[in-house]
Amino acid sequence: MVHSEQTAFARPGSLSVSDGPSLLIADDQPHILDAIELLVGPEGYRVDRARSPQMVLDALGSRSYDALLIDLNYTRDTTSGKEGLDLLAQVTALDAQLPVIVMTAWANVEVAVEAMRRGARDFIQKPWDNARLLTILANQIELHHAVRRAERLEAENRLLRAQGLPEMIATAPAMQPLLQTITRIGPSDANVLITGEHGTGKEVVAQMLHGLSARSSRSLVAVNTGALPEGTFESELFGHIKGAFTDARTDRIGRFELADGGTLFLDEIANVPLRQQAKLLRVLETGELERVGSSKTRKVDVRLLSATNADVHAEAEAGRFRPDLLFRLNTVEIHLPPLRERREDIPALAAHFLSRYALRYRKQIQGLEAAALQAMLGYPWPGNVRELDHTIERAVLMAAGSRIAQADLGLSAPRISHSSLEEMSLEAVESILIRKALARCNGNVSQAAEALGLSRGALYRRMEKYGL
Repeated sequence: MVHSEQTAFARPGSLSVSDGPSLLIADDQPHILDAIELLVGPEGYRVDRARSPQMVLDALGSRSYDALLIDLNYTRDTTSGKEGLDLLAQVTALDAQLPVIVMTAWANVEVAVEAMRRGARDFIQKPWDNARLLTILANQIELHHAVRRAERLEAENRLLRAQGLPEMIATAPAMQPLLQTITRIGPSDANVLITGEHGTGKEVVAQMLHGLSARSSRSLVAVNTGALPEGTFESELFGHIKGAFTDARTDRIGRFELADGGTLFLDEIANVPLRQQAKLLRVLETGELERVGSSKTRKVDVRLLSATNADVHAEAEAGRFRPDLLFRLNTVEIHLPPLRERREDIPALAAHFLSRYALRYRKQIQGLEAAALQAMLGYPWPGNVRELDHTIERAVLMAAGSRIAQADLGLSAPRISHSSLEEMSLEAVESILIRKALARCNGNVSQAAEALGLSRGALYRRMEKYGL
């Protein structure tokens, strides 16, 4: 009943014995149940068996599972799939997140479409391909766990918001040293330099540091120094008095004074001109400033947080940034990794943004389809968390159903430069090349496979892996 030959390739998200995922399989034919259990047992699955729809519902009432694999026909004189479709509807009503893969020997397009419409994550036709079945199970369980983690994190973040504390979604291994550093230095008054690419969340880190400090009851004042014209830089940061220059019609308090007793966050610090860097350095060294046009010295007490997406150390070596100012800024330096290096956080971040925008736009959206989540996990995110935020907002606006579909995301393969290639993982580059080949061949898999130097089967497996 099953194909004996398994295609040899590394299955994405393969599960070890120690993981022990639980699987409920349902079919009225014992030899089918035996064959599946023999296949998945060596992969570490803990298997329960059911011979009827009622046995499935009874099993779900007594324990939880990581995935269900169910037949669509249970009465031998029927081939309509109605029993299985009704069961599918009942299972998804109990738990809409539980991955259900359906199988039938009487496959047709209508039944497949109806099964997917009622919430099935994938569709297997008997006789099945062993490698494809194992890949589907591993991927769907991995996605299921990711969604569950996202739900838990969102609940924790709702609690943090209710308490007025800053929040950060970060469970990826690459983020753990950063979180530990924030926890250790947050309560101090140390100046911190936050580095990282555009859109990685540098301002969120600044908010966390301020929220953990003894200054949290005072102001956090943020200013984008890179957007300040050189002519107004001093006025914006240090203030001015009436008549100091042509448009100075009244006295004005600068950002340093506004942040007195609290925290000042200077974003894009590497863009400050050298002449202004010297004036900034004096304030940091002495805690004293004069408003533009005034000779009166004022004392300020601020904790300085700064951020940049540039290599400020290289800028200092090139003579474009003062080393003594850099020394004052980076008592502690925190580097934020790009989103492509913390993909484990994508499901939780997506769920967070989805909750926010569904509420804002008053749309009843329950979550993401599995294909949409797979597409996001395979995308390189050159714009990082900010791009993900905007992508989910667009998807919420575009979604016609109760779940975000892959098409709603509007993700397309970005152009690849030599510099970006050096920063990307092999999987991210492979995903982009496959997207481009498919687009160039108008979706013709055979032509795309030939262009990429792959067999048709190898390309299909990679397409499954990246959700294409």
